[in-house]
Amino acid sequence: MIYVGSETARAKPCILVTEEANGSVYRGQDEVSLLRASLNGETEAWGEIVARYKDAVFGLCLGFLRNRADAEDVTHDAFIRAYDNLRRYRLEKRFSTWIFTIAANLCRNRLRYRRNHPVVESPPNLAGGSDPAVIVERDDRWQRIREGLSRLPYSYRAPLVLRFYNDLSYREIGEILSIPEGTVKTRIHRGKAMLKREVEREVIDHG
Repeated sequence: MIYVGSETARAKPCILVTEEANGSVYRGQDEVSLLRASLNGETEAWGEIVARYKDAVFGLCLGFLRNRADAEDVTHDAFIRAYDNLRRYRLEKRFSTWIFTIAANLCRNRLRYRRNHPVVESPPNLAGGSDPAVIVERDDRWQRIREGLSRLPYSYRAPLVLRFYNDLSYREIGEILSIPEGTVKTRIHRGKAMLKREVEREVIDHG
């Protein structure tokens, strides 16, 4: 996966960031040192940051969007947005919370866009020699959960995705969504109940 800077970023030292750009000199360095080096235009330092967080950001985006191509696009855009705004980042704040906040906001924008542009998802991939019946049953179960999530209001879907797809704490979720920790707990509790009803209704409708 390649992260290419925006027009703004092209005027800066970090033009192209790839996994291969990570120099061994930066592997093992602490996060703050990497971010300071990135602020000074060290491309390989930013490449190490991307390498550390790209899978987690992609997982978050996939949980929100349920579409691999869209998740890849938004992951790409999230790192561009982060780099373009890196000088606004406060080093005392966890970078994971900051990049997840950017990604979650971009996912929300993409979901708004998709309301008027329906997405057709690809059928399950049955290749690889596994038992097709097992794969279909597994994919069908997850499909029901994903469909149930997609029908929940964003205010309930977002905390569930962040909690169960990304294993974030209530505090981190609250920071990302700009809501109190108590509200996060309440929405997750209610969201789980709502999701259960949606999945059960899906089973009844298609059972």
